[in-house]
Amino acid sequence: MKEIDTEAVAYHIRGLLEALGDDPDREGLKETPQRVARMYEEVFEGMKYTNEEIAQMFDKTFSEDEEGGADRYGDMVVVKDIDIFSYCEHHLALMYDMKVTVAYVPNGKVIGLSKIARIADMVAKRLQLQERIGTDIADIITQVTGSEDVAVYIEGCHSCMTARGIRKTNTKTYTQTLRGRFQNESNGFMQWWR
Repeated sequence: MKEIDTEAVAYHIRGLLEALGDDPDREGLKETPQRVARMYEEVFEGMKYTNEEIAQMFDKTFSEDEEGGADRYGDMVVVKDIDIFSYCEHHLALMYDMKVTVAYVPNGKVIGLSKIARIADMVAKRLQLQERIGTDIADIITQVTGSEDVAVYIEGCHSCMTARGIRKTNTKTYTQTLRGRFQNESNGFMQWWR
C-alpha cells in the first residue's frame, strides 16, 4: 500500500491556482488547496492498492453447499447497476453516471454481494480508463472467487467529452469485459446486460 501525499497535493494545487491567474490567498481560495488534497485522498483511495491488495481486502466468500450450490447447475450470479464514478487519466476529468454490471459463474464458492460493489467502487477510485475499470474488476473477481467465468459491463458519461472539446452532452460510452464462458458463449449470456 502506498500513501497519497496530501501535503504535496495541496502545494501543487496552490501552484495551479496561481498558474490559472488567481490569488490563492483570497478569501474564497485560502483553504482550497487543503480541501482539494483531502478530496483527492478520498476519491483516489484506490490508487493506494494493487488489484491483489483489493482482492485481499474483499476476500469474503462462502462455500457452496453440496445439494444446491450454484456451480452444480452452472447458475450465474449477476449484480446490476452499481453506481460508480472515476476520473479519466487523460484529462483528470470526471467520468460520471456510471453503471456497472458484474456477472460470474461460481466455481465452488460465492462472494458476498456487497463485496462486488465495494470492489467496483475501489477500482474506480483511481485515475482510470473505462476499459481498464472493467478489466480490473474482472481480475479481482477471478482472484477472489477462483472463477474464470466473469463478465463486466459498464456504461458511463465522460466530462472530457460532454463538458469540453466536442461537448456532446448526451453521449454515453459502453464497455464490456468477457472472460471464460462469457467470452466463448457470449450470445447466450447477453440478455442480462440490458
